[in-house]
Amino acid sequence: MSVTGRRAAVLGSPIAHSLSPVLHRAAYTAMGLDGTWSYEAVECGEPELAGFLDGLGPEWAGLSLTMPLKRVALDLADSVTDLAAGVGGANTLVLRDGRRIADNTDVHGIVAALTEAGVAAPGAAPATALVLGGGATAASALAALARLGTAEAVLAVRTPGRAAETVAVGERFGLVVKVVPLDRVRDHLPAELVVSTLPGRAADAFAGPVAASRAALFDVLYAPWPTALAGAVARAGGTVVGGFPMLLHQAVRQVALMTGRDDVPVEAMRAAGEAELARR
Repeated sequence: MSVTGRRAAVLGSPIAHSLSPVLHRAAYTAMGLDGTWSYEAVECGEPELAGFLDGLGPEWAGLSLTMPLKRVALDLADSVTDLAAGVGGANTLVLRDGRRIADNTDVHGIVAALTEAGVAAPGAAPATALVLGGGATAASALAALARLGTAEAVLAVRTPGRAAETVAVGERFGLVVKVVPLDRVRDHLPAELVVSTLPGRAADAFAGPVAASRAALFDVLYAPWPTALAGAVARAGGTVVGGFPMLLHQAVRQVALMTGRDDVPVEAMRAAGEAELARR
């Protein structure tokens, strides 16, 4: 790599499955940066992050962060955006002038994905929302719903007593959050929008009730796709938004932050990501 080159990467553990390299590299190619910018995937757990950051040279422009690094990144940054602080996690470190700036583009990704699908828009948000799961993605979903203008949300989790941090995120953004046990989801349907942040097949049991409720669905998973939940809602004629549009739009924002350019090629990135998912 030439001395004038710039580097970026996605860090996490496990990381081999990440679609981020495909998306970011597609952006570099379309922006005429593929000869001078590179992007890789690096296996990195929480104990290794501080040492990795300390070893970075001036050629590094930024890092995408996935689990389990989003929370610890806040402590290793020189500055933290209000959004990342409010959500309680950073999926992005912008490296500029020797400083580490922690940011969160997941919220942008969710807002953009829901808006693109016509499920929501600023000022025209779902009146009622039911969020399944209480982890970091659920926290970002609550922040996104608040940004769109939703006033109240129901958070369905396996252990309500452990949901305090996620509830606090919603409240910091002005959202009223009611916590209920996950096995009582049926009692809180219909909702205008159901957001599933559950892993694997954990949401399969709710496919029938959610589909019957005629709710729109945002399922953050993107592989394998469709999930049983997404398939059921689609067959019932409901609107389904998958996890790929969220991933795409959060990556678009990351490319803009790291390169300092606003001409990020969304459609080139979309095509590259969809082709990779089809190949897998």
